[in-house]
Amino acid sequence: MTAHDDAALLARISEGNASAFAALVERHNRRFYALAYRFTMHRQEAEDVVQDAFLKLWERPDQWQADRNTRFTTWFYRVVVNLCLDRKKRKRPLPLAEDFDMADDRPSQEESFSGHQQRKLLESAIADLPERQRVALNLCFYEGLSNQEAADVMQLNLKALQSLLMRAKATLKETFARMI
Repeated sequence: MTAHDDAALLARISEGNASAFAALVERHNRRFYALAYRFTMHRQEAEDVVQDAFLKLWERPDQWQADRNTRFTTWFYRVVVNLCLDRKKRKRPLPLAEDFDMADDRPSQEESFSGHQQRKLLESAIADLPERQRVALNLCFYEGLSNQEAADVMQLNLKALQSLLMRAKATLKETFARMI
């Protein structure tokens, strides 16, 4: 799996080759689903985002421009992130029914600090970060992109990305310090 292989597949996709498209989807589907899931926190919505992103690629393969020397994955991370952010902006909470019971089903203190609950607290704290900090954190720590690759995806210089990461970490540290 190299960037060269992706470029070759994309060239074949531009010619309408469905098997090249299937190979590209197979190669990268799990990676981009994981990214979309961390943004949406819903399996079906993450699947929809990734499906929409690949559908756009199939319909308009010329949107990735090989002559820009950008790896396909770097460009496609940006496509998926943008779709996730667009969906979040469009999504509106549903009003509660008047007879909705507001029972307090929160776990006890002991339960809230179990491994599962700690992960949920972290996910919630990350979701509350400003958008650009959240994107930087997800790309670098969950997707495993280098800082330079993440900066390229976000169309930032390296120092700006590092600043976003430092602010995100400081905010998370402060949030968890208040919980203890």
